[in-house]
Amino acid sequence: ILGLANLISEEVERRTAQALLVTPVTVPELFTAKSISGIGPAFVQAVLFMAIVGGMSVQPLIILVALLLGAALATGISFLIAARAKDFMSVLSWSFPVLIILIIPSFSIMFPGAVTGWIKVIPSYYLVDTIHRVANFGSGWGDVWINLIILFGFTLAITWAGILVLRRKFQ
Repeated sequence: ILGLANLISEEVERRTAQALLVTPVTVPELFTAKSISGIGPAFVQAVLFMAIVGGMSVQPLIILVALLLGAALATGISFLIAARAKDFMSVLSWSFPVLIILIIPSFSIMFPGAVTGWIKVIPSYYLVDTIHRVANFGSGWGDVWINLIILFGFTLAITWAGILVLRRKFQ
């Protein structure tokens, strides 16, 4: 989130993005490239971590789908942060509260019963819950499909909002 948001905010502020749009590159192509450069590293890091800790041993396809959606969610959030930020310090000031909020659902796993139902408004809850249920309890597609659909919806909405806000800033 920090890296991509900083990259995009710097490109907007230094007018590199506008310079790219003078070339035959279109705005959707630019966002596709930025999305790939955000989703790719986040996804690879998450898969590598899960493989190292043994989380890929049960239902790896569900884990991969959840991690891909989580990487796309992080990319969408970085688009939103980049649209608001002007430099690295403002990226930091926007990213840390967002990251803290996204971490809160993991406390429901570390301390069961400590968090109430309001936690479900945080998009990362559905990622954390899916990974936890699949990796630790062997849940299958039938058990987590609702989580994946909700996570996909959050990811789509946040990414769409980030693209719309950034599109205005690029133009």
